[in-house]
Amino acid sequence: MTKLGIIADTHIPIKSKTLPDEIFTLFKGSNLILHAGDLVDLSVIDELKKIAPVKAVYGNMDKEDVKKKFPRKQIIKIGKFKIGLIHSLGRISDRIQKVKEEFPKSKINVIVFGHSHVPVNEKKNGILFFNPGCPVDDIFCPYRSIGILTISDKIEGKIIKLKNI
Repeated sequence: MTKLGIIADTHIPIKSKTLPDEIFTLFKGSNLILHAGDLVDLSVIDELKKIAPVKAVYGNMDKEDVKKKFPRKQIIKIGKFKIGLIHSLGRISDRIQKVKEEFPKSKINVIVFGHSHVPVNEKKNGILFFNPGCPVDDIFCPYRSIGILTISDKIEGKIIKLKNI
């Protein structure tokens, strides 16, 4: 079984000076961490790399140094599965359709995205759409959260509400 830690919209140091400590416990044992953009500061990647290797994309709030280091979107292959990783833009109501359009011919199994700070764990037409929410914001989202994807013969997503600040 493969465990992926999923995070987005960390906005360090704007929304918080550091990542919540709880993330290090929850992501322990992850084989890989995916960050769906809006890191703001590259130090987030250095912190997450203490847990596991990290793949990331840039978001709309990221500065030039982040945009130079990471792509706007990418596809990660794990076993027989393909995971699309993108930040996303647009209204929440059409976000799932928009992120799907970003990977038109890729036969994606999962699309991990961020931007809205609103957690999503929804399967449509055989594709799992997964937004881990935001670990540092409780204004624009229902609660602070991260996600875990578990891969075996199938992929399952879980949104985890964070307790500590």
